[in-house]
Amino acid sequence: MPNPLSPRVAVYTGTFDPIHLGHLDVIRRGSGLFDRLIVGVGINPDKSTLFSIEERVELIREVTAQYGNVEVEAFHGLAVQFVRKAGARILLRGLRTLSDMEYEFTMSLMNLHLDPGIETVFLMAKEEFSHVSSSLLRQIAVLGGDLSKFLAEPVRDALTNKVAKK
Repeated sequence: MPNPLSPRVAVYTGTFDPIHLGHLDVIRRGSGLFDRLIVGVGINPDKSTLFSIEERVELIREVTAQYGNVEVEAFHGLAVQFVRKAGARILLRGLRTLSDMEYEFTMSLMNLHLDPGIETVFLMAKEEFSHVSSSLLRQIAVLGGDLSKFLAEPVRDALTNKVAKK
């Protein structure tokens, strides 16, 4: 018999290219709600990324090191498969806007069909992060804008250096 899924373990998935303060707020809050929070760094075939999956994992490990119950792992494939493999019962998602809600609602219904044992739990973004997205931050970086309000220093430095090399 397979191991039961734990309701005290959650997985927060995303591409995190790059991880920003809105993501970190969800991680901070999620780490307080669950005994263990796994940040799953995935590949979305509809998105092209600036950072490799290995670079994203390392950056996230660096900026989440203060949370003793947070782990960071790369994954390939469906999020619900990764959640089940991790032994978690909860897929944690952040919501910023109404358009996020529509997309995430559809995804949560599909995930429930793919694996009825996995529940999706949503955390609303704080107002100061509701407009922040990784794609916008990459654009700001390319155009030389100030990223200090949106990114932790190690991520900001990595993004600035990555853009400078292109």
